[in-house]
Amino acid sequence: MSISKALIEDAITWRRGFHATPELGYNELQTSDRVAQLLESFGVEVHRGLGGTGVIGTLSNGQGPTIGIRADMDALPIQELGHCSHKSTHQGCMHACGHDGHTAILLATARHLSETRHFSGTVHFVFQPAEEGLAGAKKMIDDGLFKQFPMDAIYGLHNWPGAPAGHVVINPGPMMASLDTFEITLTGKGCHAAMPDKGADPIIAAAQLILALQTIPSRRLSPLDSAVISVTQINAGEAINVIPETAVIKGTVRCLQSPVRDKVQALIGQFVEQLPVTFDVKGQLTYLVGYPVTENHPQAASMVRRAAVAAVGESKVQWGCNPSMASEDFSFMLQACPGAYLWMGVDGEKPSAALHNPYYDFNDQVIEPGVAVWTQLVEQSLPLT
Repeated sequence: MSISKALIEDAITWRRGFHATPELGYNELQTSDRVAQLLESFGVEVHRGLGGTGVIGTLSNGQGPTIGIRADMDALPIQELGHCSHKSTHQGCMHACGHDGHTAILLATARHLSETRHFSGTVHFVFQPAEEGLAGAKKMIDDGLFKQFPMDAIYGLHNWPGAPAGHVVINPGPMMASLDTFEITLTGKGCHAAMPDKGADPIIAAAQLILALQTIPSRRLSPLDSAVISVTQINAGEAINVIPETAVIKGTVRCLQSPVRDKVQALIGQFVEQLPVTFDVKGQLTYLVGYPVTENHPQAASMVRRAAVAAVGESKVQWGCNPSMASEDFSFMLQACPGAYLWMGVDGEKPSAALHNPYYDFNDQVIEPGVAVWTQLVEQSLPLT
């Protein structure tokens, strides 16, 4: 396959432009305008408005199946600390997760396919807002993504520090964990810090509960199950000499299997109800179910594998890996439509900075193999007749 060097150079320019002007979830106004403008210049039909700032580009070439390819567009509320020439110009906001690269790869793919048209069928290029914790994928689905744009399969890509640049990693099953959040309010009885017997200390109950929650993965689940319970906030008290009335604990739960996810939620509820009582403290749980497990459909994952082998070579394709306990809202799309999600390595001569790191910058060398993989996927999924 021949991909124009001029196209890759243009894609790098687009990517760096997006990097310099990052926007947070549901506020990707300038980004979505630019995406729509470029798609229209390629001769791709554009639909806007799903998910607020979402953009769909549709390219048809004769009769055949229909597939979708998704890229996320939003940035993170992080102050960039690097010194690249295209550093963020928006205070407190940067593309620390590489969504600028995902968007540029999909735009370049759309232009390449519009020029070559070595496929028979329809491709929907899905540019999604608000992946970073705001469930933009679900919002697009709720707004009618798969009803207005029916697809036989949907595919997504994420850059991946820790894997060599241009290498593809994919599983025939789970790729990333579910994400749920919890807030636990412990209510005791406030009193003088010198007279703890006159009150009921919610901080002691909180300390014991935090430790007890860690026994759920280690003692209440099978060692073959995957779960992470992380307490990330504890707030209590206003004065150094007062035992407070309440303490609030917040955190997240990550699982790789849906039945395990349900069991962990139930166990946390039991712990919150029963353990604080031993300290004469009442526990109340607010549990918010968030992103599902990102689980590939085996047939679609196999399709990605074949396309990746054709695009970058078998030695650069890893079939089977340890899933990540991080989460991804592409999981909602995979619940609604068959498909698969792949990682593409970005480590060059020097390892990439981690995702969500203030020094992160997408590796532009990955744009060309990214376009090659998507192109092969389209041409193999929608063969010319």
